[in-house]
Amino acid sequence: MIAPWKTFSAGLAFLALAACGGDTEQAATDYRGDEALPGGGTVKEAIEARQSSLKEMGKAFKTISDQLKAGAPDLDAIKTSAATVAEKSAHIGTWFPEGTSAASGVETEALDTIWEKPDEFDAAVTRFEGAAPQLVAAADSGDVEAIGAAFKETGGACKNCHDTFREDDD
Repeated sequence: MIAPWKTFSAGLAFLALAACGGDTEQAATDYRGDEALPGGGTVKEAIEARQSSLKEMGKAFKTISDQLKAGAPDLDAIKTSAATVAEKSAHIGTWFPEGTSAASGVETEALDTIWEKPDEFDAAVTRFEGAAPQLVAAADSGDVEAIGAAFKETGGACKNCHDTFREDDD
């Protein structure tokens, strides 16, 4: 039988070593973020590109929203922004390759639900991809009411993804 003090001492030594062992989680994070993806690039590069594109789309949505609230909306600004949303939406399904979740160690607000429920995610992406060209058509028409309705539909599709597949900002 092992003496209790030896078990306690061994446990204490293990804890001391673990505490002094350095930041092993950070080392794993750095390595995982640098892992190559089958389609090319690294996990970190894919997540950063995704975040950059989503931010561009967010700025475009804000421009449209601001213009619709303005007394005399700048239709050219709306058209340019609607085109950005549509162009980005055509690629959104490729922005979430396997391996680019938070488990990669790279900071992302993308929830694991994206990869756990791919059919639901694909349906949400399809809804958004379908709404974005309608926003372009409305913007091209110059009809502010039509733009507002298309913006509401496209924004609703965008919000649906955020509500279901993105970590809360709280």
